[in-house]
Amino acid sequence: MKKIALLLLLAISVSTLEAQTSATADSASKQKPKCSFAYTLYVDGYYKADFANSALNNKTSFTNANNSLQIGMASIKLDPTYGKFAATLDLGIGKRVEEFSYNDKGIAQNIKQAYISYAPTSSIKFTFGKWATHIGYELLDAYSNRNYSMSYGFSYGPFFHTGLKADIALGGKWAMMLGIAQPTDFVSSTSPDKILIAQVSTATKDDKLKAYLNYQGGKDKSQFDLVLNGVINSKVGLNYDGTIATLSGQSWSSHAVYLNYDPISLVGFTLRSELFNDTKSALGLGTSIFQNTISANIHLKKFTIIPEIRFDNAKDKIFINKNNNANQYAGNFILAAVYKF
Repeated sequence: MKKIALLLLLAISVSTLEAQTSATADSASKQKPKCSFAYTLYVDGYYKADFANSALNNKTSFTNANNSLQIGMASIKLDPTYGKFAATLDLGIGKRVEEFSYNDKGIAQNIKQAYISYAPTSSIKFTFGKWATHIGYELLDAYSNRNYSMSYGFSYGPFFHTGLKADIALGGKWAMMLGIAQPTDFVSSTSPDKILIAQVSTATKDDKLKAYLNYQGGKDKSQFDLVLNGVINSKVGLNYDGTIATLSGQSWSSHAVYLNYDPISLVGFTLRSELFNDTKSALGLGTSIFQNTISANIHLKKFTIIPEIRFDNAKDKIFINKNNNANQYAGNFILAAVYKF
């Protein structure tokens, strides 16, 4: 960790020197920093019907209700910028954010993200605060995903980090991120152990294939994650998210493929197939699960309607059937709506 801190300190020193040099060269043509402000508002809700009529069959995040209408989250995100400085305050109300900030209490639980950024040059940016994790393909906000329910990889991976990170452009399509954070999913912690976070990314010249190699690691834990985003043509896209993690010597993994098909601009379909493995019980499930989810995205201006059918098939009997007996299989139907301002 001392070496990582030293690297961050060195990056800060170099970038500061570069910024000072640039400022001196342009001192004769100084201009007042530009100020801008952006915001995002959205709300989502859903109705879920488990085929066995049991809420206990849900083993992933955010869709724990059964046979009832639920508000997922109402959210507002504020993004002011002033010259080389920027900030983000991202607030939410609802079960979705409560599960996201599960270690927090009171008003702190409603803060999805809160951070400030400083970009001394065009090639480097420093960020301090709380931000959503870089690991994985799926995101907290429902409008950012084509499936409404979440994968096992998302649900058992990190949700957010709190600390300091540096985003560095390496030239061409290459970039990297390096940072130090509190223990995963904690804003504050008395633990002296910190988490190293990192990412290396690249893309083809036409951006039809993008790759992100992600990492987090600390005492008794490590996680490597690879995300690939591919565009086959104007109507078909293919994405992959693979995670291998170790907790206290026990490992778990997730491999998910997302096939997107958009026949027309108003309607799109996504098939998510995921193989999740926790046979060593690193996360307490003690089995492997193969889940398939098919979702439609129907766009009605600012509304997106998402009908979805999901089937989970476990190696062991961790689900419940209609007779309240242990079962290897589970399935459900979700009808969700997302309104983004």
